[in-house]
Amino acid sequence: MSKATFICGIAAGPLFVLSFLIQGAVRNGYDPLRHPVSSLALGDHGWVQSATFLVAGALTTVFTVGLRRNLRPGPGRLWGPLLVGVWALGLAGAGLFTTDPVSGYPAGSPDLLPAYGSTQAALHDAVSLVAFVAFLGACIVFARRFAADDRQGWALYSTVTAIVVLVALGLSNAAFAQSPNLVAFGGLFQRIMIAAAWSWLTLLAHDMYGNSERSR
Repeated sequence: MSKATFICGIAAGPLFVLSFLIQGAVRNGYDPLRHPVSSLALGDHGWVQSATFLVAGALTTVFTVGLRRNLRPGPGRLWGPLLVGVWALGLAGAGLFTTDPVSGYPAGSPDLLPAYGSTQAALHDAVSLVAFVAFLGACIVFARRFAADDRQGWALYSTVTAIVVLVALGLSNAAFAQSPNLVAFGGLFQRIMIAAAWSWLTLLAHDMYGNSERSR
C-alpha cells in the first residue's frame, strides 16, 4: 500500500505539468509566457485543465496518506503531511472553481476585471492562495526535519524551493494585476513557481519510495 501511495505522489507533478504544457501549446490565443495556467480552464476545452487539477489533487491526497503513515517520529511528522494535504485539497478546489479571464485571455476579454466576475473565481483565488501558503509551510517544516536528520542537502533544497516559490508567487501576482513591467511574463513566473513546487513534491515522494524499498 505504501509503495502505491508514493507512486501516486511521483506521478502527480509530471502529469500536471505535461497537461498544461500541451494545452498551452495548442490553445488558440493562449500565450504561456503571459497567461496563467488556470486560464486554460476557460473556453470550450476548459474541462481538461479542470480535470487536471482534480486528478493531481487526488493523487497528492493519496500520497499524503502514505506520507503520514511512513514518517518516523521527529520534527514535522504531523504538520508536514497535513500541509501537503492542504496543498492537495487546494488543487482540487482550483479544479472545482473556475478563474476569471485575465491578461486578455480568452481573446476579447479585458486585461483585468474591475471586480470578481463570479463567486467561483473568488473561491478559485482563495483556495489557490491557501494551497501555496500551505506548500511554503510544508517546505519549511520538512527543511527542519531534514536538518534534524542531518540531511543537509535536502534541508537546503527545501529552503531554496520555498524561496523560489515565494518570489515567483509575488512576481506572478503582480504581473496578473497588470504591472506594466511584469505583465508580459506573468505566465513564465507562475510556471517557474509551479515547476519548483512540483519538482520538490515529486522528489520527496521518490525519496519516500526509496526509503520504503530499503526498509523491506
